[in-house]
Amino acid sequence: MLQRLLGTKYAYAIVATCIVIMFLPCSIILTCFGIFITPVSQYFGVPRVAFSAVFSVLCIAMTVALPFIGKFYKSHDTRLVLSASVIICAISYGAMSAAQEMWHFYLCAVGLGIGVPALMFLCVPALINDWFDQRVGTFMGLCFAFTGIGGTVFNPIGSAIISSGPEGWRACYLIFALVMLAGTLPFTLFVVRKKPQDLGLTPLTFSSIGEKNVEVEETASTDISADDAMKYPEFYMVAAFYALITLNQQISQYFPSYAATFAETAPAIAAATGLLAGATMLGQAIGKVLLGALSDISVKLACFVGIFSGIIGLLMLGVKLPVLPLLLAGTFFFGIAYALTTVGSPLLVRTVFGKKDSTLIYSRIAGVSCFVSACALIIWSLIVDGSAHGFLVLFGIGIVLMSTCLALALTALKRAKNRTRLHNNLD
Repeated sequence: MLQRLLGTKYAYAIVATCIVIMFLPCSIILTCFGIFITPVSQYFGVPRVAFSAVFSVLCIAMTVALPFIGKFYKSHDTRLVLSASVIICAISYGAMSAAQEMWHFYLCAVGLGIGVPALMFLCVPALINDWFDQRVGTFMGLCFAFTGIGGTVFNPIGSAIISSGPEGWRACYLIFALVMLAGTLPFTLFVVRKKPQDLGLTPLTFSSIGEKNVEVEETASTDISADDAMKYPEFYMVAAFYALITLNQQISQYFPSYAATFAETAPAIAAATGLLAGATMLGQAIGKVLLGALSDISVKLACFVGIFSGIIGLLMLGVKLPVLPLLLAGTFFFGIAYALTTVGSPLLVRTVFGKKDSTLIYSRIAGVSCFVSACALIIWSLIVDGSAHGFLVLFGIGIVLMSTCLALALTALKRAKNRTRLHNNLD
């Protein structure tokens, strides 16, 4: 019925599915983790770091699972893979509501680490790549933006549920698990199709007077297989880009702590931690759409805009002026750079290696990012606590990381362009 209703526009149903996946399971699991740290730690009488390690276990599990999930995703029915992932996530998340020991949370985190990769890292790049011939970056950015939007919606709802009683966190885990299951499973079961050809359709294209799809012109004209990609230096450049930009994005976790350093000189700023976090999340959401749209013009341009936004943001924060609008602007601009992690990386893979095996190549590269996520907070904590000027050192390192990422991206794109030109000349 949905196919008859939408006809050749069925690709928009695929976009809606990707949005639901980002908005429900991905945002709930990955952006709402922080609201449980204090209540769960207090309930079990353990240090906060003991519960925070749950997220590290999740990231390590994703690192191990991603290459296998990538192969499984490519060779099996997408509906099966995504639906099974939703069910695994819902069961693992809901099981946390019944936890009686801390190791129960670690076990559930392993389950999440198996269920999340296909939903967070693979489905959007794969489905959007297959269902659209143009404006791939725009739609990819739109879908990924809903992780931040979901965090904005579910964090306050979850906090309210948790504060409803001494074991409100149990109710929150269970309710959120049911929400992600009931809200997502109908889409993965009944809407998703791996390729438009499965429905007798072709990838959606757009035509308008004077429209020029520059992004397609930049993409490698010869697709590189996943196995061959690992023989090229560009593979390791893109992997390093993803790892370093992921390490950089975790700096945003310390913006509230940085605001607290203004307690004596500007108490209003110290009390505005929620506003700073909100500005970062807003920057992410807008940045994902903006960088996605820019990548349809030029992936190189999107990288420039994202990196320079992040550098400007950290410079605004680093001057440490007790001016709240300046700090809010700084966190907002940094949020735009944050968007490069989810939007820029898969588009960079597609541009450098072509469309054919981009999902499998991306799954191998994304594993590096997950491992870095598991270590990032520990690394930054040591730096922040290591000296009286820890935050300035933190911001300085962030600027170096982003500059390095830009150099890596530009070099990988240049090598891919030269490779394509050589191939064309040989033909």
